Amino acid sequence: MAQNGQDAPPSQATDAVLVKSDAMPHDAQRVEELDFNKIKGPVTAEDLLLGMRHMGFQSTAIGEAVRIINDMRAWRDPKSGDKTTIFLGYTSNLISSGLRGVFRWLVEHKHVSCIVTTAGGVEEDLIKCLGDTYLSTFSAVGADLRKKGLNRIGNLVVPNANYCAFEDWVVPILDKMLEEQEASKGTDDELHWTPSKIIHRLGKEINDERSVYYWAYKNDIPVFCPALTDGSLGDMLYFHTFKSSPQQLRVDIVEDIRRINTMSVRAKRAGMIILGGGVVKHHIANACLMRNGAESAVYINTAQEFDGSDAGARPDEAVSWGKIKVDADHVKVYVEATACFPLIVANTFAKENKDKDVESKDESK
Repeated sequence: MAQNGQDAPPSQATDAVLVKSDAMPHDAQRVEELDFNKIKGPVTAEDLLLGMRHMGFQSTAIGEAVRIINDMRAWRDPKSGDKTTIFLGYTSNLISSGLRGVFRWLVEHKHVSCIVTTAGGVEEDLIKCLGDTYLSTFSAVGADLRKKGLNRIGNLVVPNANYCAFEDWVVPILDKMLEEQEASKGTDDELHWTPSKIIHRLGKEINDERSVYYWAYKNDIPVFCPALTDGSLGDMLYFHTFKSSPQQLRVDIVEDIRRINTMSVRAKRAGMIILGGGVVKHHIANACLMRNGAESAVYINTAQEFDGSDAGARPDEAVSWGKIKVDADHVKVYVEATACFPLIVANTFAKENKDKDVESKDESK
């Protein structure tokens, strides 16, 4: 028997530790676990998603991204039948990686309405048609790589010979574009080059089915790049000014901002899928401001918001600017894009194709 209460824990401790819980709402989602014992047959991308979506942390964010994208795809305007206008944005490092093939597939099968990317996001796609990119390590020494003429992108390396090949390929095209520009002066059809028109032309000229921009050209999907000169393509344009002087290629960015903003204004519903930050993220969001915000948004990047950058900002910050609607469906996935976007696409756009293949096989029996 306790004497003078010495064998009982202090009431202050028990009150602190054994706080009484309120009852959870009847519809509260329990944390669920991925149980491979319950999966019959080979594990599929859908099996992984179903096992991860209520796991918590970024697995749940990936599940939300899949749900939001599938809602984008399923929506139809009740009067016109129009679909969601889907703005896809990605940074150049993702084209340098093997994720380029996923972007190419999305454009080939017309799953997006337009693309916004950087200069590197354009040129690296074209350069990959001319030479390979290789795996390296994040710790490869820059000075050693420089001596070997190798350029590092994270844990990838691109031989400088690829950029030389790009110059040999692109300069004659720039020559021809300048000729067309000058020949059209003073006519009713005077040619004004814009970044999207240049990318359209380069996609046509590369004529390679591995290229994202070949398919953008084939399917007439506009590609916007307001920072077109910020990369190797800018280097080529710079060198070309000396070669072509006193004539120069002129590029009109105002026509393109009118074009993307008009797409946004005319959209019956707008959805944003943005991988990475910087200009691609803001350019899409600002276009959606012209319609008082997008109805849905998926951000995928690892940037943090604590420095006040737009790159790290969560979707709710864009709500304050009118770039995402107040009642919009949105999520930010804090995962490096190559590690999660293939799984997301497998359970959204690619799942639709797989389901159609199954239906076709069933009908043929």
